[in-house]
Formats: sequence, structure tokens, C-alpha cells
Amino acid sequence: MDAMQTKKTATAVLSEAVAQAALRRGPTRELTPEEERVMRMRLGAAPLPPAPLERIAEGEEDLEIELLAAEIEAHLRYREHLLGRAAVREVPPRPSRKKEKIIRALRKKP
Repeated sequence: MDAMQTKKTATAVLSEAVAQAALRRGPTRELTPEEERVMRMRLGAAPLPPAPLERIAEGEEDLEIELLAAEIEAHLRYREHLLGRAAVREVPPRPSRKKEKIIRALRKKP
């Protein structure tokens, strides 16, 4: 018997929901970082919150600075967008007696 024939590997079949739940819990010990990244992309599982984003342009200072400036600008625009939406939501409509009176009068008209 060969060594290849005696070696048995354990495999398991999981549903997508179970795999996503396992990836949400944290890094897996059984998968290499590349395999885990592929599984996250395939299943649409978000990366772990404290995990930093990968930098592709490391080593090229000019490109790295431009990329960082674009990231900061996009973050500031997004934050401004969120603050603008929050300001709109904070002002609830107030009831108006005059408006209610006009609406009632219009409903009574034939």
C-alpha cells in the first residue's frame, strides 16, 4: 500500500448559511488566508471589522499618497452625506391647526 492510499482526508459539505456564520465568527484555523479570502468573496461574507484593508500600492510613494488622499476624500464625503441625512431626519413635521382646518374644509366641499 502506498502512503497516499492510507492517508484519509476528512471533508464536509456545508450550506452557504453555515459557512457564512463560521466566517462571521472570526478567522478559521483550517483555511489558509488566501482560501479564507476566496470563501468570503464567494459567499459575500464581510471581512472582520478590525481587519485592515490590503494595500496594493505599497512601495510606490507617489501612488500610495494619491490613494490615501482619495480614500480620505471619499470618507469625508460619505460622512458629510450621512450627517446631511441625519439632519433631515431630526426635524419631524409639526401638526398645524390651520393646515388641519384647510384640509377639513376641502374634504367637505362637494
